[in-house]
Amino acid sequence: MKKRPNLLYVFLDQWRYQAMGYAKEDEVCTPHMDSFARESLDCTEAVSTFPLCSPHRASLLTGKYPFSVGMWTNRKIGLSEILMLKPQETCIGNVLKDTGYHTGYIGKWHLDASEQNFEKNPVSGAKDWDAYTPPGERRQGFDYWLSYGACDEHLTPHYWADTPKQIRPNCWSPEFETDKALEYMEGKKQQEEPFALFVSYNPPHLPYELVPDKYYEKYKDMPVHFRENVPKEKRTPEMETITRQYFAAVSGVDEQFGRLLDFLKENHMEEDTIVVLSADHGEMLGSHGRMSKNVWYEESIHIPLYIRQKGRLAPAKYKELVASPDHMPTLLGLLDIPVPDTCQGFNHAPGILGQENDAPKDAFLCSYPGMPEMVAAFEKQGLNSKCYGWRGIRTHTHTFVINNGYKPGEKQVKMLYNNEEDPYQQNPIMITELNEELAAGYERSLREYLDMQRDPFLI
Repeated sequence: MKKRPNLLYVFLDQWRYQAMGYAKEDEVCTPHMDSFARESLDCTEAVSTFPLCSPHRASLLTGKYPFSVGMWTNRKIGLSEILMLKPQETCIGNVLKDTGYHTGYIGKWHLDASEQNFEKNPVSGAKDWDAYTPPGERRQGFDYWLSYGACDEHLTPHYWADTPKQIRPNCWSPEFETDKALEYMEGKKQQEEPFALFVSYNPPHLPYELVPDKYYEKYKDMPVHFRENVPKEKRTPEMETITRQYFAAVSGVDEQFGRLLDFLKENHMEEDTIVVLSADHGEMLGSHGRMSKNVWYEESIHIPLYIRQKGRLAPAKYKELVASPDHMPTLLGLLDIPVPDTCQGFNHAPGILGQENDAPKDAFLCSYPGMPEMVAAFEKQGLNSKCYGWRGIRTHTHTFVINNGYKPGEKQVKMLYNNEEDPYQQNPIMITELNEELAAGYERSLREYLDMQRDPFLI
C-alpha cells in the first residue's frame, strides 16, 4: 500500500491576507511565501469565522463552529466560566493518529484552560492566560509536543514538552520553532509512517515591537502607504512605526518558512508532503481607526490559505468560500481519510481535485463579548452575554452584519457592505424597516447558521 502524504500545516497569528508580497496590497517583502504561493492552490476567499485566536483554533482542529465547541471567546482567566477545548472533542490530531500518522504540534496552542483558573502559582510557572498541557487526552492526539498556552514574549519565549519544567531558548520564537520543526522532520523522513506536523508561529501578533533588529532594519526608513480606509487622524508617526514592525515580523517569519521549504526540497519530500500556509485571523493595522482583530472587516477576517503538493495539486486560484471549520474536513479529504460525522465544516477536497462540488455560497462570521468586564456587565443585569456581540454573513460579493453591541443597552445595527463596489468597506448600507428586503436573504441564511449551532443571538 502506498504511503499517505505527510502534512505540514504552518500558520501565523494575526496575519492578514493583504500582508504578503504575492497579494500585491501591503508593501511587505515575503519572497519565500510568494514563491510558495505561485506553486500552490491559492484559496482566495478564505475567512476566519471568528477572528480571534482560540475560537479559530478550536474550529480548525475540530471542524466545528466555535460556539458549537464551546469556544465563544479566547480561553482566559477572570470569567465565571472556564473555557477549554474539551478532550471529548474529535480533533484532526486524533483522526490522523488513529489513521497511522505520527503527529506533532509546535508553538502557540491557546486551547487548554488557563492554569491560574485553578491555582495561583502553578508548578509550571504559567501566568495569566498561559498553560502547560501535560501528556494525555488534552493534547488531542498529538504525539510530539513543544508548546505553550498563550504568551507574547516573542524575543524571550518559553515552551513545555512533557514535564512542567519550562524550556527557554532565549531566541526569537519563530526561529526556535523552526529549528525544532526541522529536527522533527529530520527524524521522520525515513520512517514508514507518515507525519502530520502543525507549526503555530505567534508573530506578527502584538507586541509589534518584539521583532529582531535584523528584520526591522529593512523597514525602518520605508515610507508607509496606508490603506485607503485608515483615517487621517490614525496616520501618525507611531502608526507608521507599528506598520513597519508588523511588516518586519512577517518578513522574519517568511525567512523561517523558507527554511522549512528548503528542507523539503533538499530531501526530495515536496511531492510526498501537503504543505499548508495560513493564519488564524488578520490585523486591522489602523483601518477604520482600529487595531488588532475581532471585527467583521476584511483586514480582520480575510486570511491567507495556500495548499501545495507538487505533482498532485496544480497551482491555481480556488475561489470558493473557505471558513474556519472547513480546514479539518478538507485536509482529511485531501489525505483520503474519512471525515468524522462530528465535523460541521465543508469538505472542499473534491472541488480542489477537480470534481463536482456544491460549495457553500456564504460563510458565517461571529464574535461574542468575551472580556471579563464585558461579561460581568451583562451578568449584573441578568442578561446572557452570548446573545450579544455581532454575527454576519460573508458572500463572494457582500458582507452582512447584525451588531448587538458589547454593552447592555446598545441599539442593534444592521449593515450591508458591497465589497465589489466598496472594497475598503467605507460606505455600508444601513438596514432598517424601510429597506429590509435588501438583506432578507442574508438574514435567512444567518438564522440557519444560528439554529444549527443553537446560538442564542438576538435578531
